Amino acid sequence: RTAGDGFTTDIQSYMRHQHNIKIGERTAEDIKINVGAALPSIDEPPADFIVRGPNLMTAMPVEIPVSYQEIAHCLDKSISKVETAILSVLEQTPPELYADIVAKGIYLAGGGALLRGLPKRLTDKINIPFQIAEDTIHAVARGTGVALKNSDKFSFLMR
Repeated sequence: RTAGDGFTTDIQSYMRHQHNIKIGERTAEDIKINVGAALPSIDEPPADFIVRGPNLMTAMPVEIPVSYQEIAHCLDKSISKVETAILSVLEQTPPELYADIVAKGIYLAGGGALLRGLPKRLTDKINIPFQIAEDTIHAVARGTGVALKNSDKFSFLMR
């Protein structure tokens, strides 16, 4: 699973266990988009997001306000796994490439990259600048297309 999908699953589980409310994938995505955060303190915090769904005990409809701080706490373990994975890849990176990465930084791509505060958290943790790729939502698909068109140059990716 990609990081963004894992975040969505984490939110569903959190809402079930913490608020006793069942939500679907779409609602979890809406929470991630509206109040998703990687840090418990961010500039320009969003307003709380109202989540509607059935109470798991009574099946009665409920409305729960959810804050970005709550979601930052909920996603902390998964983001820590992303940090660990990045550090693991960097440990295996050849020195010449590593120097380029430190100088130019790392670009985050995909919907998960839009999580508020994620570039700052990763930059602070890993000491390499992180930024969001241009048109991040489509960047992964475009990059995959380039790799497929040039599969002879990227055969190491086709395992």
